[in-house]
Amino acid sequence: MAMLHAYPPAHNAGAEWMVHTMLRALVERDHEVDVVLSNPVAGGSYELDGVRVHPFRSKHDPFDYTDRADAIITHLENTQRASMIGQMRGIPVVHVLHNTFPQTKNWLRKGPCSLAVYNSQWMRTDFETWLNSVNTPRPNSVVIHPPVLADEYRTKHGDRVTLINLFKPKGSETFWRLAERMPDVEFLAVTGGYGDQDIRDLPNVEVLSNLPGDRMRDEVYARTKLLLMPSDYESWGRVGVEGMVSGIPVIAHPTPGLQESLGDAGVFVDRNDLDGWEKEIRRLLAPRAYGAASKRAIARAAELDPAEDLTRWCDAIEALAAQRGRLRALARL
Repeated sequence: MAMLHAYPPAHNAGAEWMVHTMLRALVERDHEVDVVLSNPVAGGSYELDGVRVHPFRSKHDPFDYTDRADAIITHLENTQRASMIGQMRGIPVVHVLHNTFPQTKNWLRKGPCSLAVYNSQWMRTDFETWLNSVNTPRPNSVVIHPPVLADEYRTKHGDRVTLINLFKPKGSETFWRLAERMPDVEFLAVTGGYGDQDIRDLPNVEVLSNLPGDRMRDEVYARTKLLLMPSDYESWGRVGVEGMVSGIPVIAHPTPGLQESLGDAGVFVDRNDLDGWEKEIRRLLAPRAYGAASKRAIARAAELDPAEDLTRWCDAIEALAAQRGRLRALARL
């Protein structure tokens, strides 16, 4: 059972598509997966890639599945309640961690947590350093990079310079100022699945509404030549990997997550350095520079093939199922 606040295709953000791909991998290993949402969705229960999704009806919803759940998987705002229910019912609880914010760290500290899933190596190091500093034992953990299934994103690139998510922390101000400075360049923006969206009107910018993951290839990446990620914080940066699958170079602010995910293929410029961003955009739009950067992007995306991570993830969940009997016995004491 997964206890989550929202789910695709009604809610589309990197965290939700990461978890969906992981749950989908469990279905492909012949497990049954039920997602219990804490928010309502019009139309009632539905199935996505074999994952059964149940929108909110009442606070009792999770208890319809606890008797047969081998593990509870949770993230973000449902973490605290999922941990309490797991402790009450003797079910291992898995925290999928998407950021290093204080609230997320405190959820992990308070637990209980049978398995912590970090989306990057730098995040695991950061969390473990913090846990040591507050004298809290480290839970068992794995690093699972947000999995991008290449066949579902690979396409021929287009001609636009693109930003995905017009949320100010994602760099919308940098994007709009660049578009103003470069009227000869065609830009594309896609609104995000959360946060106040910074939508403006410029003749060289087209704005698309938020899209589910299965439409991103044809409606966004097939129209994109360069991808911009001037985010002030990214623990990983899934959309960068989605773009690199098609050889789309990524220009990014050097957050620890983006440096880890993009590797040598990334072009890094401080988000406040508009001259530097314009210089790199114009450089990469030139055919020779673009070809070399595109090859690096494809090579990096290949290094991030998710097959090994998804096997590690499924193995870890199956190992937790073996703990179910012992934890339930403790819960009855």
